[in-house]
Amino acid sequence: GLLRPNEQKFESRLDSLYRLYTAALKLKFPDRRFYPDANGTLRITYGRVEGSHPRDAMVFLPKSTSDGILEKALNPYIPDYQISDRLEELLETRTFGPYGHEGELIVNFIASNHTTGGNSGSPVIDARGAFIGINFDRTWESTMSDIIYDVAICRNISVSSQFILWVIDKYAGMSHLINEMVIVE
Repeated sequence: GLLRPNEQKFESRLDSLYRLYTAALKLKFPDRRFYPDANGTLRITYGRVEGSHPRDAMVFLPKSTSDGILEKALNPYIPDYQISDRLEELLETRTFGPYGHEGELIVNFIASNHTTGGNSGSPVIDARGAFIGINFDRTWESTMSDIIYDVAICRNISVSSQFILWVIDKYAGMSHLINEMVIVE
């Protein structure tokens, strides 16, 4: 209760000082480009679903599959990787329904989209305007992209729409939600 009013007062003062600082920078460097603060605005980026090779002997493939979930679940020492018996059974029996492709269920994909803090939860659409996933992270090599963006190594990470639909339909058993959607193949 007592902290919030003081925090708001300091945030307001900091905003005012930042505006003065930015105005001074624009006067000092008239030929330099300045970008607006994107908080609270619509952000659009574009890129390609593609892997990367950020350094020697390290390669990121453009997608991960349900096989990776099963592999990670084998490690009993990392609680975050433990999965339910039901999830394990569905993945092992490859009960993917229409969401799988050539015996695989794509879980995540990486792309050369330029994202930043605050983009988590952003929808990802393809060139046709179809929803293909939800952005949720960046690779470690991409954390510097707020300062300098390198198209060769910066990659955002998104959960695939196929996996989302599979979880809703096959894992959670909520096919009534799927029936309300228009699904483009």
